[in-house]
Amino acid sequence: MLQVTEKQVREILTMKEAIRLMRETFAALRAGTAQNEPRHRLFMPTGSVLHSLAGAYGKYFGTKIYGAHARYGAHFFFHLFDAETAKPLALFEANALGQIRTGAASGYATDVLAAPGAATLGVIGSGFQAETQIAAIRAVRDVQDVRVWSRNETRRTEFAKKTGSRAVSSAEEAILGADIVATATFSAEPVIQSAWVAPGAHVNGMGSNRANRRELPSELMLRADLVAVDSIEQGKIEAGDIIMAPLPWDDPRVVELASVEKRPAGNPLTIFKSLGLGVEDVAAAAFVYEALTKTN
Repeated sequence: MLQVTEKQVREILTMKEAIRLMRETFAALRAGTAQNEPRHRLFMPTGSVLHSLAGAYGKYFGTKIYGAHARYGAHFFFHLFDAETAKPLALFEANALGQIRTGAASGYATDVLAAPGAATLGVIGSGFQAETQIAAIRAVRDVQDVRVWSRNETRRTEFAKKTGSRAVSSAEEAILGADIVATATFSAEPVIQSAWVAPGAHVNGMGSNRANRRELPSELMLRADLVAVDSIEQGKIEAGDIIMAPLPWDDPRVVELASVEKRPAGNPLTIFKSLGLGVEDVAAAAFVYEALTKTN
């Protein structure tokens, strides 16, 4: 069985390829030729949590398993199997895998939903997930101005230098008038206000995947013309931004991303609620595995 390192994933899985893979993955979900199993969690009295999520795509199936603790961080692994024989093929260190495919999912959603001429991006958060959100959005839109805010001034300044963005002094300054918005935080409460978000903007909310946590306020969720979630089945368990609004699941504005092939007509306010799917990990891991085995 192949052992795949973080370094190998970063060398092989470019953002351009990852976005292409997410486009193909959601097309396969739309066609019914891919499968996704929602995340499961085992909670320990110590505060540690064991997470697992699985999926099947093409010739492969697999599962990501990770342990996480709010104080001590998270440790990610992905297991890839042959779908025909169930033979184990590869074990991945999967921090980079998840970081890249999460950004790529937002990149794909942005390509579908954001205005073609979108040129300004407002980002809340300065962690490792925010970095690939910026990279993915830049890959699909000619963004001229990226404004970043997070609570720690030193961290956001360093992040801005690293990503070629502009650190600003408030969340409002980051979001006001932006064509595209991305939230990538650990916050349990909304980090932006609806009034800051321009008509016709596209919002990627990816920091929360718990029913009792959200980054986007109720007013914004209810104001949106379209809310795409990567999986409604998983969303009913995890999408706190939708659940806490509350925005009913039978509201025609709430759809799966796989069902959306173009931006709605007019000047819509659109939202992509990203949860992170096991099937996304399978597609990304399969690409890396095939590249490595072809080379070897």
